[in-house]
Amino acid sequence: MGDLDHRQLGVDLYNATWDLLGRDDRSAEEDDAMLARAYASFHHWGQVAGVRPENVGRGHWLCSRVHAVLGHADAAAHHAARYVAIARAGDVADWDLAAALEASARAAGVGGDFDAAERFEAEERFEAEARQVCADVSDAEDREVVEADLATLPRRP
Repeated sequence: MGDLDHRQLGVDLYNATWDLLGRDDRSAEEDDAMLARAYASFHHWGQVAGVRPENVGRGHWLCSRVHAVLGHADAAAHHAARYVAIARAGDVADWDLAAALEASARAAGVGGDFDAAERFEAEERFEAEARQVCADVSDAEDREVVEADLATLPRRP
């Protein structure tokens, strides 16, 4: 596998995942392909020599987002928590923690257990912290991306 350009494969698969994420008319087979693409992107980024923590974290974010879209709350929460841990450890861009917390809030909301106090409090806490961290993001475009994601979080019915 030494001849593979893992970085390029990771990028291409990340973008291919978004091609499916952006559609609301996916078939079950396309949902499967979307999940496979997210994990394949994550895998290939992990094979890049000198991969940076933010690349690993963002791979977790993509897997979390796909699982959230598919309604897999536990898997979404797992990957979001991994991204939070990576972002809190530092050596990432200033918007990574906000994005990781957004993923955690989304995973909590997808769980749909809004009557369980700890779940609802977790969603609110993650969202509030994400908004606070997002306010400190230096690049306006990065801040807008995270704020747009926060605006699409699942809400109590």
